[in-house]
Amino acid sequence: MAERSEAATAPRDSSRFTESDYRDQADFRCALRQFLRFAEEQARQEGVTPQQYVLLVVTRGHASYPVVTIGDIAQALQVRQSSASLLVDRSVKRGLLDRREDPADRRRAIVRLTEEGQRILDIIMDANRRELGTLRDSLFRESFLNAMRELSGS
Repeated sequence: MAERSEAATAPRDSSRFTESDYRDQADFRCALRQFLRFAEEQARQEGVTPQQYVLLVVTRGHASYPVVTIGDIAQALQVRQSSASLLVDRSVKRGLLDRREDPADRRRAIVRLTEEGQRILDIIMDANRRELGTLRDSLFRESFLNAMRELSGS
């Protein structure tokens, strides 16, 4: 790759960021949005809503899986518990999730993926991994990663 000119890397005006910093962040943002849109479309192609897909992935990916509560899901989705409960209910009706009473605390519900939910999640995840591979250079550009390391002090 050709070296960028001094004007491309020097800070403009009073900004402490270079033109390259702005481009890296803009490219990252565009690639991230492209990935999110792709994942939403994959969900629709598999017959689930984008919200149901995110519910499946945060449930299955939760550190306490297969013992995930509605509260855990609400926290992961950054929504109220009542909103998470409604989304879980719709997904149970669709056959994506199983919701059971917590034997240790009957006030809580435990949520886990059904075979159908797991099957759909795996299909979407396969497609998403391929898409991430095509976006790798924009998402994980070395200059952008170096800037993040500098900010975190590592």
